[in-house]
Amino acid sequence: MTPRATTATVVTAPTVGVTPDQQHTHAAVEQLTRRLRLPYLRGAAGDVLMTARAQRWDPAEVVRVLLDAEAAGRDHATLTARRKAAGFPSGKTFSAWDEQAGSIPPPTSQALRTLEWIGRRENLCLAGPSGTGKSHFLEALGHHAIDQGLKVTWLTLDSLGALTRRHRVDDSITKAITRLLRVDLVVVDDIGLLPVPLDAAEAFYRLIDAAYERRSLAISSNLHPASFDELMPANLAVPGVDRLLHHAHLILTQGDSHRLREATTGKGVTPLT
Repeated sequence: MTPRATTATVVTAPTVGVTPDQQHTHAAVEQLTRRLRLPYLRGAAGDVLMTARAQRWDPAEVVRVLLDAEAAGRDHATLTARRKAAGFPSGKTFSAWDEQAGSIPPPTSQALRTLEWIGRRENLCLAGPSGTGKSHFLEALGHHAIDQGLKVTWLTLDSLGALTRRHRVDDSITKAITRLLRVDLVVVDDIGLLPVPLDAAEAFYRLIDAAYERRSLAISSNLHPASFDELMPANLAVPGVDRLLHHAHLILTQGDSHRLREATTGKGVTPLT
């Protein structure tokens, strides 16, 4: 029996068949777990101790199971906090990713999912028409990276522009970019849909420059990165793309929009009844 506690629910110590001395011990355990901040161990303690007594577990096994419950609870809480901090837009994962229907070759997809390129501080650029799975793949990759113990941040050019405006007053934009790069992977989604305001273009360049050979960036765009000078000033686009692509895996997606395909085949909505 190995409880996988995920919440800090307090389990009241059992009283049936328990002596006053054992009740006192249960109360002491609860007090100590509160003092030592072991909420998941506390939540599992009632059931584990009752089972251990009934099945005559070795004391070391009791300790192991309780510590395992605490570790599992903390791991779950850490993953939840990292997903929230990442700011993913919709919660799409690889469970809903159809490799055969997508425009990213399965061998390429599998190679990227090893995350070895993040360890090498390399970048990933997905470029292609709208609806070819770029954002879905990047978000699923981000969730997968968090599951493997990494930290991820999800951004758009709009959020980068807001960052520049917010920190321009006190000239702290450099520190703000540095804070963004405390994670292992920074994702910038949907470049190329609209013209890029100057403040967003500036922040995008600053991000690329600060991350160069230090952190991994992953971007999605309707345009090939070589055409970014059509969206933003060339004095920012050219050196930015030069750094972005130097250590990058560039994948060009193609095909019709899967959203349009689902819409025309009646799969985009649940039929009315």
